[in-house]
Amino acid sequence: MPAHLTIVVATDTNNGIGINNTLPWHLPEDLAHFKRTTSGHTIIMGRKTFDSIGRPLPNRRNIVITRNPDWQHAGVEAVTSIAAAKELIGNQQAFIIGGAQIYADTLAATDRLIVTKIGKSFNCDAFFPAIDLKEWQEVAHEEHHSEANGFDYAYITYDRIGQD
Repeated sequence: MPAHLTIVVATDTNNGIGINNTLPWHLPEDLAHFKRTTSGHTIIMGRKTFDSIGRPLPNRRNIVITRNPDWQHAGVEAVTSIAAAKELIGNQQAFIIGGAQIYADTLAATDRLIVTKIGKSFNCDAFFPAIDLKEWQEVAHEEHHSEANGFDYAYITYDRIGQD
């Protein structure tokens, strides 16, 4: 049985996800949502995303994809390809958490998208690929408003059409 991959991403109105390897916004509600969603599961990320976080995320199996076969970090399993990461997880569920290149490279193999859509645009230099709604069906949608930031955001879950 193949791995079950879910992308977790926050995007602005232009599909922006980051600037200079950091988040361009501070939304504690989304960080809490991310933690609730991924805790107790495997997370897969690129090395630059890991570097931006700076440490393995607790209560999760951390897999980092890097082109450098010698790269290592305590508390992390390092692999050099998405295929190797999928091999490590077997038929388990895993969450893809970035960055832009990893999202682009795994989108075709992903079963589900959990998107925090922020109702504002930010200055970004990294972007999430456009979601083709012929391939994805929205299955959950929660609207929220951040009083601290003064913008709306939504948690939207999409399942790939034709997969159970």
